[in-house]
Amino acid sequence: MAPELLHPCGPLRRAAVFDAMGMRLPAVSCVVLLAVAGCGGSGTELEPGPAVSGFAFTSDSGIAEGEPIDSRFTCDGEDASPALSWHGAPEGTKELALVLEDPDAPGATFTHWLAYGLHPRPTSLTEGVGSASILLLLAGENDFGDLGYGGPCPPGGEEHRYVFRLLALDATVGLESGADRAAFDEAVAPHVVAEARLTATYARE
Repeated sequence: MAPELLHPCGPLRRAAVFDAMGMRLPAVSCVVLLAVAGCGGSGTELEPGPAVSGFAFTSDSGIAEGEPIDSRFTCDGEDASPALSWHGAPEGTKELALVLEDPDAPGATFTHWLAYGLHPRPTSLTEGVGSASILLLLAGENDFGDLGYGGPCPPGGEEHRYVFRLLALDATVGLESGADRAAFDEAVAPHVVAEARLTATYARE
């Protein structure tokens, strides 16, 4: 696994980064640039989907509505994706997609997880299936620049909200692995027929 550097919005993985001239930048420079930019995420224009009665996350999930997130699901712990359980996907659902986002990130919403191509019949995900080291799901690129799940990692001293959004789609959207947030939003937005939400919090000292 690539070594990590800390920046105000969480771990930045050392990777080949290029400036506008096509020249490779040291990872330390990227930390400085991100700090100057405020470390916001890529943002999103995906509107909330309709709330459909019965389509909701259940208490079998490893995250509870309005409660703090266990540190093992964050950058301070194992960074494992939590178990999630739901019921009530509307009739006619062809595919499910999942987003984890931080609307409190400075600048713009920070995307922590994009998973899609989920069959509508299973009603749960086991712990760890979305983690980058395992990656058993079709996943997009999060705002850490990785595929799969990247756990909550707010700046020290701040409590942020983390919103799990389960989207029921009326079509299979055919997204390939590695889609960024803009491509994800464009693909799913016309097909969202229902949305279930689960919001929890996390703070670092």
